[in-house]
Amino acid sequence: MTTNLVECINSVLKGARNLLVTALVRSTFYWLNELFTRKSTEAHERLHNRFTYSEFTMKRVEESFRRAGNVVVNRFDRHNEMFEVNEIQHGTIYTVNLAQRHCDCGHFQVEQLPCRHVLACCANQHLDWQVYMHDVYKMSEICKVYIDEFVPMGDPSTWDIYDGAKVIANWTLRRTTKGRLKSTRYLNEMDSRDIRGPRQCTICGREGHSRSRCP
Repeated sequence: MTTNLVECINSVLKGARNLLVTALVRSTFYWLNELFTRKSTEAHERLHNRFTYSEFTMKRVEESFRRAGNVVVNRFDRHNEMFEVNEIQHGTIYTVNLAQRHCDCGHFQVEQLPCRHVLACCANQHLDWQVYMHDVYKMSEICKVYIDEFVPMGDPSTWDIYDGAKVIANWTLRRTTKGRLKSTRYLNEMDSRDIRGPRQCTICGREGHSRSRCP
């Protein structure tokens, strides 16, 4: 439900960066345990208070309701399935098929959430818009995400003896400790600063250094 899921994972594991492997695993374990415990409590409290959908979902629906005010609806069959909606502001015409859960704008079938055109059709014909909400947005489904619980790790001295294969580190692949570390991440169009060529000095015109480090 986010534009960039990697950034969400980054925010959770931000404090575990550049740690030793055992410390990184332990930190990640306790961070996720705290996150799941807190989110599970919030979800069950909202479900106990008779909230059918999450707060995020209701904000999306309210925003779509506000934008559905400037839409003219024309019904095309007696079963309340086919509609033609016309946006007054832009003059764009969309076709809505409630039976097939399809709208020409694309949001309805992709997000499985009623778009402003679907909401306008439901309001025009006095239909229940919640029928066209996917179950994934319901609080009962969200609570299932946190149904599993973490088991305390305990002291390592109480763990069972490991009889599996042993992993031996290859010290020739060890990262050098001298100089600035080179990033190994893959670059994309967002990394325009790193994709472009090397720095060019504005004094001598040579590449590889800036004017502050010009010899």
